[in-house]
Amino acid sequence: MHSVYVFDAYGTLFDTGAAVARHAADLGEEGRRLADIWRRKQLEYSWIRTLMGDASRDFWTLTEDALDFALAKMPAVDGAMRGRLLEAYRDLDCFEEVPQTLRVLKDGGARLAILSNGSRQMLDRAIRSAKIDHLLDAVLSAEDVGRYKTAPEIYDLVTTTFRLYPDAVSFQSSNRWDIAGATRFGFNTVWINRGNEPDEYPDLQPNAILPDLRGLAGML
Repeated sequence: MHSVYVFDAYGTLFDTGAAVARHAADLGEEGRRLADIWRRKQLEYSWIRTLMGDASRDFWTLTEDALDFALAKMPAVDGAMRGRLLEAYRDLDCFEEVPQTLRVLKDGGARLAILSNGSRQMLDRAIRSAKIDHLLDAVLSAEDVGRYKTAPEIYDLVTTTFRLYPDAVSFQSSNRWDIAGATRFGFNTVWINRGNEPDEYPDLQPNAILPDLRGLAGML
């Protein structure tokens, strides 16, 4: 067992497709494509902002911007859905195995944290909605350093907060690019490959690959 287990939030603990899924009846066949464009642009905006050295627009604003782009890209989707989709995104469902996995790690003596691009307001609401707040020792946001992943300053929030070296940390993310950044920083990394995607960064290998978080407890 590692001293600290750190989790990315969106896509790892929280299902980013849940907001669109809740309105599947209204969105119809366009829903899946809308969700894909929304998520892709959200991430792209965060990377570009960090490359520019400008994270003045918080992650919630980038989420709104990305949805606006997706809706403009897909005029067949009723723009009046915007408010409903954003409200659903504030209270995303967590993946079904998340509460039990966190509880097992916590009961085993590990300290648990979230490290996310999400703004503090976004994260606080999502965590309360998922009822996992009592299991977490820290919630670390990109807002704290004014840059987004994969800037090293983001990962350094963990070592600074818990006063430990990177190799004492197990970092879990469903985003391969995030795993690459965390591996480069020195964390032990576990790629939660929910979509069975091919590897993109062969030179920055994770310590383990799992299809979901259930297997994490089995690695103890």
